[in-house]
Amino acid sequence: MDRFEAMHVFVTVADLRGFAPAARKLRLSPSAVTRLIAALEEHLGARLLQRTTRQVRLTDVGTRYLERARRILADVEEADGFAREERNRPSGRLVVSAPVGFGRLHVGPVMTEYLKRYSEVSGELRLSDNLVNLVEDAIDAAVRIGHLADSSLVARQVGEMRRITVATPGYLKRHGEPKTPEELLAHETIAFGPSASWHFVQDGRDIEGTPTPRFTSNSADAALQYAEAGGGVTRVLAYQAAEGLRRGRLKIVLAKYEHPTLPIHIVYPTSRLLSAKVRTFIDLVVETAEWKFG
Repeated sequence: MDRFEAMHVFVTVADLRGFAPAARKLRLSPSAVTRLIAALEEHLGARLLQRTTRQVRLTDVGTRYLERARRILADVEEADGFAREERNRPSGRLVVSAPVGFGRLHVGPVMTEYLKRYSEVSGELRLSDNLVNLVEDAIDAAVRIGHLADSSLVARQVGEMRRITVATPGYLKRHGEPKTPEELLAHETIAFGPSASWHFVQDGRDIEGTPTPRFTSNSADAALQYAEAGGGVTRVLAYQAAEGLRRGRLKIVLAKYEHPTLPIHIVYPTSRLLSAKVRTFIDLVVETAEWKFG
C-alpha cells in the first residue's frame, strides 16, 4: 500500500462523503478506492469511516486523523512545490570546484557575475589541484582540465587548453632556441607538476624525454617566476603563462611538437532533473567565458 495515496483517497472520500464520487474525481474504480481505505484502516488498526447504504460518515478517530492527514498532504505538496521551483528558478547554495590557479583567474570571475545575476543563490568556490569526489564532498559542479577518466559523472566541454614549452627571449638568445625535443637535454630546465617526463609528438608518435631540472616546484607560479628570471625552459598550461607571453616576457618554443589541446570540462553528478542553479551556471560559462587556450 502506498500510504500517501491511501491518505489522499481517504481525504477525498471524506470531503465528498462517498466512495463513488471520490472514485470519479480520482479516476479510480470504486473497488480500488474501497481497497485503499480498507488497507489504510488495517494499517492503522482503527476504523476511519462508517459506511451505510446511504452515506459515509467519519468516526471519531477518522475525524482526528483527517485533520492530521490534511496537514501532512499539504506539507508534501509544499515540499514538492519548493523542489519544482528550485529546478525552474536558481536558488539555494551552489558549490563549484576548480584547480587553484585556473579557478582564481578564470572561474572566480564567472562566479562573481553569476551571483550578481541570481540574488537567491549563495556560492562557494573550492580551489584544489586534487581530484575531488563531487558526491562525497557535496559539490554541485567541477571544472577539470584534461582528459576525463571513465566515471558516472556527466561532462560538458567548455574550452580547450594547450600545454606549452616556454623560456625568456633573453635566455634563448644566450643559449640558443631548441629546435627539437632532444635538444632540451642541453638546456637548463624547470620542472613543474607531478611527472618528471616531458611528452611531445613527432610524426604521429609520442616522444618522451626526462631532462634533469635545475629547479623543481609544485607551483606553476614559482616555476614561471624562475623562468622569467632567465632560469631556463619550463612546461606549463597555456593559461598559466598567458600574462608573460602577452607582455613579451616569455616565448613559446617547440610548438610544432606539442600534443593536441586538452579539453576543459564542467562535470556534475547527473543530467537528470538538473537543478536550475547548476544549469544556469553552465550556461553562463558558455555565454561569457573565453576558455580557449589553444
